[in-house]
Amino acid sequence: MQNPELDWSAFFSSYVKTYLERDVRKLSAVQDLDDFRRFMVAVAARTGQMLNYANIADEISKDAMTVKKWMSILEASGIVYLLEPYTPSVLKKAIKTPKVYFRDTGLAAYLTRWLTPEALAYGAMSGAMFETFVISEILKSYSNRGIDYRYCVSYYRGRDKKKVRKDGQEYETESEIDLIIEENGTLYPIEIKQSPAVTADEASAFTVLDKVEEKRRGMGAIICTCPQPNLLRDNLLQLPVWFI
Repeated sequence: MQNPELDWSAFFSSYVKTYLERDVRKLSAVQDLDDFRRFMVAVAARTGQMLNYANIADEISKDAMTVKKWMSILEASGIVYLLEPYTPSVLKKAIKTPKVYFRDTGLAAYLTRWLTPEALAYGAMSGAMFETFVISEILKSYSNRGIDYRYCVSYYRGRDKKKVRKDGQEYETESEIDLIIEENGTLYPIEIKQSPAVTADEASAFTVLDKVEEKRRGMGAIICTCPQPNLLRDNLLQLPVWFI
């Protein structure tokens, strides 16, 4: 539980300063820490997105190789996690780019200057921050049990199109599964939605996993801001974020 009397802005300011001056200098010969800080801000603004080194490089006026090197520093020091894509050979349209997630949503919010609960709840990055929080909490649950999760979590995004309806209109979008947890040959798909009301249709991409013959698709879930768990249909749960 957060301490309401703590000045979180001052806390994260001190945290970033210490991280840059101690950990970054230890891990790599970064000459300009201000440049590295701008890099951290650029990555924080992309939490929950597919990683695009060239895009970040353009924003901070560095080359892509420098960005890759710096990203490895963030990953090695536990600031970010790169969620690898699920790309079995049978899913030929799967995109093979990892997604980047900050491990601490408070730090990501500080770096991107979303500093109030209202801004986080209703601002442009609210969905990305919510997804980042959920992914981070699930990864922590593995770490707390001493389990190496790197080879049992992934995500799926494919160029195979699916039809969805929103605001009364139908349109096509790429299939995506926010998180896939694999255990004992079973794939458990998870969708993450910052909404109190979700429908089974929002998990329509889960069926793509049925093409993976050597694996079985297990119980799926939509993690959202609903008040209580609920069964949306056979093999699909609605889970409140507090449940994780």
